[in-house]
Amino acid sequence: MAMQRRHRKKLPTIWLMTDERVGESALLAAIDRLPKGRAGVIFRHYRTAAAERRALFDRVARMARRRRLVLMLGGTAAQARAWRADGWHGRDRRRDGKTLLHSRPVHDKRQMAEAARAGADFVFLSPLFPTRSHPGSLVLGRAGFAALARLAPMPVIALGGVRAAHRHMLAGMGASGWGAIDGLSVE
Repeated sequence: MAMQRRHRKKLPTIWLMTDERVGESALLAAIDRLPKGRAGVIFRHYRTAAAERRALFDRVARMARRRRLVLMLGGTAAQARAWRADGWHGRDRRRDGKTLLHSRPVHDKRQMAEAARAGADFVFLSPLFPTRSHPGSLVLGRAGFAALARLAPMPVIALGGVRAAHRHMLAGMGASGWGAIDGLSVE
């Protein structure tokens, strides 16, 4: 299923990935620095206790709405709908209405094919470079990233050690945008 036409022009090119390693005040400051109306947040915090996770999501959601940011929830389509997110990030294939966006993490050719079969609206392809969040992981590098991005029937967001200084080279590698944890939350 292709991305809904109303979202096609609005898909952000900058994405902040949340992570428990980044404290709440640093996270909220990072969200406040995102370009108003042109960025998105993937709210993960998978290891945070349920009530605490929901409370933090609600704080992030208020800020995202005020700043006109797209807010995706790491989890299922049903959770995203219940929490009033703009979409969900993960491998859940079930569509919960056609208005929610769906992004998936992709690390190899098999996962890219799965994302296409699942009808993901866009994917986060990683890791492009070494990253602090996944130390020691094999990286795709520029050539590997570009080869996988060419297989994507949907927009590809570069992730993994990416910083704002990389944004100019990304389009030539097939990326529609970039996402980061440290690259956006650490000044």
